[in-house]
Amino acid sequence: MIRRRRIGEVILLTLAVLSVSGLTSYANAANSAKRLAGVAFASFAPLNTDIFIANGDGSNAIALAEDPALDSNASFSPDGRWIVFTSTRSGSSDIYRMRPDGSRLERLTDDLSFDDQAAVSPDGKTLAFVSTRNGQADIWILDLKTKATRILTHDPAGDFRPTWSPDGKWIAFSSDRDSRKPKMSFVTLHSTELYVVRVDGSQLRRVTSTAAFAGSPSWSPDGKSLLFYEADLDNVQKITSPRRLRGTTQIVGIDLESGERTVFSSGDGEKWSPRWLSNEKIGFASGGPNGGIEFVDGGKPINGARGEMRNVDWSSDEKRVVFQREVETQWPPTQTWPSRDARFPLLRTGIFPSFSPSGDRFVVNDRTAGALHNRILVMNADGTQAATLYQEDKRSALAPVWSPGGTRVAFGLGGFFQATTGPSTADIAVVGMDGTGLRVLTDGTGNYGFPSWSPDESRLVYRAAGKDANGLWIVDVETGERSELIRSGGHENFPAWSPKGDRISFTSDQDGDYEIYSIKPDGTDLRRLTNAPGNDAHNAWSPDGEWIVFTSSRAGFKDEAVLHPHNPQPYGDLYVMRGDGTETTQLTDNQFEEGTPAWMPPPSLQSPSTPAGH
Repeated sequence: MIRRRRIGEVILLTLAVLSVSGLTSYANAANSAKRLAGVAFASFAPLNTDIFIANGDGSNAIALAEDPALDSNASFSPDGRWIVFTSTRSGSSDIYRMRPDGSRLERLTDDLSFDDQAAVSPDGKTLAFVSTRNGQADIWILDLKTKATRILTHDPAGDFRPTWSPDGKWIAFSSDRDSRKPKMSFVTLHSTELYVVRVDGSQLRRVTSTAAFAGSPSWSPDGKSLLFYEADLDNVQKITSPRRLRGTTQIVGIDLESGERTVFSSGDGEKWSPRWLSNEKIGFASGGPNGGIEFVDGGKPINGARGEMRNVDWSSDEKRVVFQREVETQWPPTQTWPSRDARFPLLRTGIFPSFSPSGDRFVVNDRTAGALHNRILVMNADGTQAATLYQEDKRSALAPVWSPGGTRVAFGLGGFFQATTGPSTADIAVVGMDGTGLRVLTDGTGNYGFPSWSPDESRLVYRAAGKDANGLWIVDVETGERSELIRSGGHENFPAWSPKGDRISFTSDQDGDYEIYSIKPDGTDLRRLTNAPGNDAHNAWSPDGEWIVFTSSRAGFKDEAVLHPHNPQPYGDLYVMRGDGTETTQLTDNQFEEGTPAWMPPPSLQSPSTPAGH
């Protein structure tokens, strides 16, 4: 049984560690004179993961150093005396170590950037890890005695999952620097290849060429081969689908001198985190309902314990294994979240949150992704007393927005995300706060969604996608009269009406890449506000109309997508900027997608009464 702290203890601990780390939580920032406004948002991150240690076959698992934060990516030091792992218990993702019994917990990195995926060198003196402190996911080296760091790889793409050769002279890693990065509708996939590099940064070379996905390398005991998992992009898309499709990967070995490949696994199913335990034996984790620990010994497959066991690693004597497991699944969450800018505290909720004008309640969708069938929930600002506001069996009620007057909610009603779910229609609808009085404002001839209210509550701007009506449109709430706002020939989406009433922001790929734009409500004075690689989307205006919060993938991938099932876009952080596109500031930095942000009125800035998790 997993030991859980009482709710009050969780909140006090979480707020304390966030204060110590220099990051400001949603509740702490309420008392800050510099605080501007809070942001609620959705994330594909797990709710709570803990590190477990078990027998070598995965049996008799025991949780170590339990915490309501996210603990992940544990690995043994070569002498077996330490376990290094990643944790957000002090705010940002940092590297920690502890003894195998959970004692002597020590923080090894302390940086606002993302630090993750650590591996100890064979001599136990240095650590290789992934960090974004240079702007993207690179491999860094940490001296464990002096705590001095240096960058090993430096590429605009992402480098992941470093592992040391047995002699300590080389590091193997995966990278998407040669990725094809195909775009599947709005989602961008990536592929990774394997590379090796000298510890001094010289002699970098690519050792695979799969045009697919080769990830999580592990050295053979003799240092002559690498073990990895492999998947084609069709299976990557299945694995990352929010609809929880099952994909297939295989475990493959490659001889570093000859390039000869050996496939060690077979059959359907996801297979991750391979480890070369001896010249004849390998271990890995499998996914799915019947997943667990797996071995191939002398060519013979052997099953270990069953259950969720992610990012596995064995001690050198093979007697113990460490892994992570999700220990909390209640959805939707209400969790404090660390912000890189104390002026903008963060609260994690479900997708598409929208607060009442008074800030005491909010509406939100009930599922983890917009491509699923959603209903609308209404609840207190602290996440308590959740109740269904509106639902239908056949039509999804998506992206609710509370009216400025507080008496009704607008939303999309129908089917959405046609690239993944197939052709469908959807309308713009309005309902009262008691769930009655449904009014459908559009005619059912297109795919209409993602509405936003004008400040006087008389009109709604919305996305239109269909044969005869693309772009952004405005509808009069009382008369139903509609007018076209913009049609560029590209794809416009996620419109947001400024509380000042003077501008509407939105995302568009009219210039070849999704960026944030703004336009006057009469369709004049189009302005491009962002200019960065990757998608910029999911924008929302602050209550005073001075700031725009949005999601951006400009920092790239920070881990291998295959390792994050049901996370369709394993990239994307929150940023804020002025309404004119200046003073851009990053708020989050992790390997998960954050999106659908909404601003919280000041009265809602109170400590949530549910476990924070961060």
